[in-house]
Amino acid sequence: MALSGNLWHETAQHGADLQRLERSVNCDVAIIGAGFTGLSAALHIAQAGVDVTLIEAETIGHGGSGRNVGLVNAGLWKPPEQVLETLGQAMGERMNTMLAQGPATVFELIERHQITCEATQSGTLHCAHNARGWRDLQNRHRQQVARDAPVTLLSAAQAAQRTGSTSFHGALWDERAGTIQPLSFTKGLAKAARAAGAKIYEHSAAKSVRFHDGSWQIQTPAGQITARRFIQATNAYASKGLAQNAYIPVHYFQLATDPLPEDLRTPILPGGEGCWDTAQIMSSFRLDKFGRMILGAIGNLDGFGANSHRQWARRKLARLYPQLAGFDMPHSWTGRIAMTEDYLPKVVDIGPNAISIYGFSGRGIGPGTLFGKCAVDWVINDDDSAFPVAITPATHARFHTAKALYFEAGASVTHLLNSRMP
Repeated sequence: MALSGNLWHETAQHGADLQRLERSVNCDVAIIGAGFTGLSAALHIAQAGVDVTLIEAETIGHGGSGRNVGLVNAGLWKPPEQVLETLGQAMGERMNTMLAQGPATVFELIERHQITCEATQSGTLHCAHNARGWRDLQNRHRQQVARDAPVTLLSAAQAAQRTGSTSFHGALWDERAGTIQPLSFTKGLAKAARAAGAKIYEHSAAKSVRFHDGSWQIQTPAGQITARRFIQATNAYASKGLAQNAYIPVHYFQLATDPLPEDLRTPILPGGEGCWDTAQIMSSFRLDKFGRMILGAIGNLDGFGANSHRQWARRKLARLYPQLAGFDMPHSWTGRIAMTEDYLPKVVDIGPNAISIYGFSGRGIGPGTLFGKCAVDWVINDDDSAFPVAITPATHARFHTAKALYFEAGASVTHLLNSRMP
């Protein structure tokens, strides 16, 4: 996929001239995947004084970490009570409690390592697109308040003030959350990890991975890594030869305007929050630091529904903000989400002293960074309880191709119909 239209690639900070792996390396820990999880793991493991090497098939943040919305949210899409139902009381409470700290983990790293990534911790707004969505937000608010979360339920009038749009029945504001330029954050993590001693290589795809004589041997086109422990952090971008994670690949696209004129921008999201809605075919919207409107939704701009997605986006922008009707959106890109069957992240056993971390189901920044941080306890203390979820045997996704087509077809039909509605 060409990256020329990806706004994050055009505006990213912390660029580094990283080399490909062209030699044999021996280390304690090998990591594949330079996204939020892999780089967070590399940073924290290196800070603990452990020799760690990370390889990336493309470039830093090439996958979902450089293609997402940039919302730093607490917890998961799944409400806390559903997490308890799925995992049980003890593990469910552990997951809910730990992932509530996701935004704090991200913003503390940004502050500590002085990462320039347009970080704004003004909270996020979960917006009710209809009466049913409003009831869902009321339920989520009840569950979060019971856990002392700093969330506020906003009426339709209050939501209109905060968003600058009259499109919503209300909203749920989470003051812990915020927005970032996600690729700049990813590149900043890479810079911090290298400063801590991690070795990082780009354009170094793993051609083969095997466990031999008590060590993991990872072969790249021009080099090799031999390591005692191995972490696969490829999420939805695992290449052939790696463990194939059990997830449904769901695409999410975004389009962005050029910087808006100040008189039009001022009433839009004056508090700087990022937003997403309660629709089944979810959409999101936010401004970047320079006043570009970024609008996204489930769907693939490189797939059969591309035209309906683009037409929907133009109409959606005009519905949200009539003053922006007709504005061009010259930046466009698509990312891939690893959606698990139960919408919960996974840490799976893929061999002796080896794990794969994946399945953030569209909420990768906070949880992904936190899971990477947890990896240091797994490495140093051999602690299988280091993560918010138990390490489980690897499984295979059932009918994942058909389910992926179902998501894309549903998004395409929904957007086609909505793009034609008056």
